[in-house]
Amino acid sequence: MKTIGLIGGMSWESSAVYYKLINQKVRELLGSTHSAKSLMYSVEFKEIEQLQHAGNWEKLTEIMIDAAQKVEKGGADLLVICTNTMHKMAAEMAEKISIPILHIVDATAEKIKEADLKKIGLLGTNFTMTHDFYKGKLEKDHGFEVIVPNEKDRQIIHKIIYQELTLGKIKESSRKKYQAIIEKLQNEGAEGVILGCTEIPLLIKQKDSPIPVFDTTKIHAEKAVELALDIQ
Repeated sequence: MKTIGLIGGMSWESSAVYYKLINQKVRELLGSTHSAKSLMYSVEFKEIEQLQHAGNWEKLTEIMIDAAQKVEKGGADLLVICTNTMHKMAAEMAEKISIPILHIVDATAEKIKEADLKKIGLLGTNFTMTHDFYKGKLEKDHGFEVIVPNEKDRQIIHKIIYQELTLGKIKESSRKKYQAIIEKLQNEGAEGVILGCTEIPLLIKQKDSPIPVFDTTKIHAEKAVELALDIQ
């Protein structure tokens, strides 16, 4: 079994879910008392959040490279960044470490292809929905047509993530807002929707959506286990 390295704390609410999902998957596959070999470096999310909203991606890249190097030195065989947004600097991180990074977009795209969908909606932080590192990768590397919500809806999604979900607050009123936005995406032709923030699955489940949802947290965590156990 390979050791899974995790960069967490963005937020710790979803990082805790990663840890649980990874160990559940190992037990499902191996049975008995088996669990994952893993190590996590957790950042201070307030610092990350402030730098994100200040647009200081250069400093954020330095922080993420430092975290990745610490995880590698700790003995990890592969790296999982436990957040969608911070994949923005995945390429720069990959240049500074020798272990592979399991990119959340690639893992998610694999599942969408298995479902044979072509036109997909994307929910996430405003950074994820508007910056090219995520939407562009889905389009250029995987050939999907990606639909994002309008500006007003993007602000609703973003605000709920940072002011509620990262703090562990789950509100029915917010679930209904997300559901209304998903329905709009469906009306625009989306065949499925990516929950492109690792906190969104805390709020939205498949039962809350009229179209297939792709839970990036679950997909990413379970793919990491497959790689750690060398399952093709």
